[in-house]
Amino acid sequence: MKKLVLFFLWVFVSLTGSEFLPAQDLAHYKRVVKELSSARYQGRGYARDGANKAGRYLQKEFTRAGADKVTLQPFTLDINTFPGRMKLSVDGQKLIPGVDFTMREYSPGVRGTFPLYYIDTLHYDSEKIFRDLELPENKGAFVVCDFMFSYRHRADFKRLQSRDGAPNAGLLFTWEEPLKFYKAYGEKVGEKPIIWVPYRFPKDARTVTADIENRFLDDYECFNVIAKVEGERHDSCYVFTAHYDHLGNLGRRVYYPGANDNASGTAAIVTLAAHYAKNRPPYDMYFIAFSGEDANLRGSTWFAEHPVVPLEQIRYLFNLDMIGDNNPVAYCEVSAEGMWGFERLEEINAGAGHFQALNRGELAANSDHYPFAVRHVPCIFLENKMGDAFPYYHTVHDNWRNAVFDSYEPLFRLVTDFIEQYQ
Repeated sequence: MKKLVLFFLWVFVSLTGSEFLPAQDLAHYKRVVKELSSARYQGRGYARDGANKAGRYLQKEFTRAGADKVTLQPFTLDINTFPGRMKLSVDGQKLIPGVDFTMREYSPGVRGTFPLYYIDTLHYDSEKIFRDLELPENKGAFVVCDFMFSYRHRADFKRLQSRDGAPNAGLLFTWEEPLKFYKAYGEKVGEKPIIWVPYRFPKDARTVTADIENRFLDDYECFNVIAKVEGERHDSCYVFTAHYDHLGNLGRRVYYPGANDNASGTAAIVTLAAHYAKNRPPYDMYFIAFSGEDANLRGSTWFAEHPVVPLEQIRYLFNLDMIGDNNPVAYCEVSAEGMWGFERLEEINAGAGHFQALNRGELAANSDHYPFAVRHVPCIFLENKMGDAFPYYHTVHDNWRNAVFDSYEPLFRLVTDFIEQYQ
């Protein structure tokens, strides 16, 4: 009887093996997400070479997936980093990096004890502020203010960020929690440190003590990882992209794991490469893992300027970024030339019900599709946001423990259905 059961199970799996493929891919997907978000890669940043270590791991992973060719496309960038000392206390109370404070990405280092000067937002008087900062008790102060308020008065706060504009030592901007960290404008170092703190920051503290070290990297060498799966025809191709870099470190002990942003998208293109290596497509397939996305789209811009395949040969480009969430509605942005593909994806989704809907937003320079969109490549940016994982992006909490995997399989099916139906 046992042999008979095993025989029928073998027949069932043989006849419906394709139905089991996504489950197998899900296991592979989870392994890659877990690996990329581990401490081994220190947030896949630059100062400790975490991004390049992750890139070399992906090079091997694409090869294991069965790609016919895997190459590295080198480029350089300038970036400000914070790999060293990262201490901050208020009236002697120590604050935790990444939780109680973060740095503006272009901040210089700072060391010392400084008085605090709080901006009166109810009776705002910019000239009074600059006069007050000249008083002996406020000389070299850190100015404390709500970030959104400062944005509405950015001309004044631009002066406060300049050495010649005001005698304050730096700024503390209050912001919502969990505090986020960025790299987009880290290609320079500003004149004064800017530190983000939560709204719960004391309203009447007297001093702040800082010991914060920055390190600026000139011409940091990094690379895109390009995997190719050959199809039956070579005159055009499909392209799948995702960025594998992230925010790196905030001091010696704190790093940003980036499980959702964007280990999730990177893991997806690895499993897509494995899928098409086993199921040969009619056209060549490229799977490109970009570095430098969090540093203002540097890797994808470099590739678009130095493509390994002519951009006009790209039939359609799918950019997967932050797909690790559980919102039943998928978010997307589409180039003008890619609208025909979006309409077909909507038709496929309406029939198969992969997502409740595809919510199309305005095209923006917020991920690696943009350098291709402005060069008239048919492309779509697919993201799953506003679910349980979304509040953690760009925070220390975007880790394996908080990872969500619900959107992977429906997205995998959506894009593979598209390629199967519109060859």
